Amino acid sequence: MIFKERLSDQFTNVLAITIGTAIYAFGLHYFVISNELMEGGVTGVALLLKYVFNVPPSISTLVVNIPLFYLGWRVFGKGPMLYTIYGVVSLSFFLWVMEQLIHNNWIIPFHTTQDYFLATLYAGLTLGTGLGLVFRFGGTTGGSDILARIGNKKRGWSVGQVILIIDVIVIGSSFLYLPKEKVLYSLVAVFVTSRLIDYISEGAHAAKAFTIISDQAVPLSEAITKELDRGVTLFPARGAYSGNNKEVLYCVVYRHETRRLRELIQSIDARAFIIIGEVHDVIGEGFKAQ
Repeated sequence: MIFKERLSDQFTNVLAITIGTAIYAFGLHYFVISNELMEGGVTGVALLLKYVFNVPPSISTLVVNIPLFYLGWRVFGKGPMLYTIYGVVSLSFFLWVMEQLIHNNWIIPFHTTQDYFLATLYAGLTLGTGLGLVFRFGGTTGGSDILARIGNKKRGWSVGQVILIIDVIVIGSSFLYLPKEKVLYSLVAVFVTSRLIDYISEGAHAAKAFTIISDQAVPLSEAITKELDRGVTLFPARGAYSGNNKEVLYCVVYRHETRRLRELIQSIDARAFIIIGEVHDVIGEGFKAQ
């Protein structure tokens, strides 16, 4: 059985990703670019191109992501990449909208020469809120997230660690072009952004353990393996009251995959009994390498 999202769920996801990218584009222009702060990942590369060569982020964000689209499409297939492609295109569009609004003086960005901490704080709040919405509803803004997921799938590397390494490399390179105090303030903004992303998306790269009691154990395990590319363990069990034999499924997924797995379970067995637990650390294939 192939899991397909309902049309209403697709609309909700697209709407949330659209709102999230709009908030992110606003924060990037209003707080970050206006004060020459930095970000990590592909956004950080786009900011460096803006500061050094005056290339509009709306263009560079899209161009840099195009080869990553191709890699992600080959590794993950069409389905999982559609929201990512939409997220990047939507972000580029809203970055362009902000560029036009600022150019025509319809929006005056927040610029300071004294209180960079205030700009840093609000940059982290807006960027984290925007990305948190995007991640919570199954999208990404491309860039380092695609590379991290490829590294996780092919090498078993931790998604969070790969993103952190890329961010450190990009932000570290900005020391060549920006005053060191602005780079250090940018690190504070990145930290605030990451904490808010975790809060809104319920931990984009943390894990949840699912214990599922279902009469459709076999088709459900096959669907989880095919649709989420996650391993499933089956345990034989017997109901104490009914005496009926059942099978219990155990599966661990990243937190940002929680909503999708719940919908998948409901689409196959609406009567399934589901227990969801916190997982503080996962070591093994598909997660963090030993």
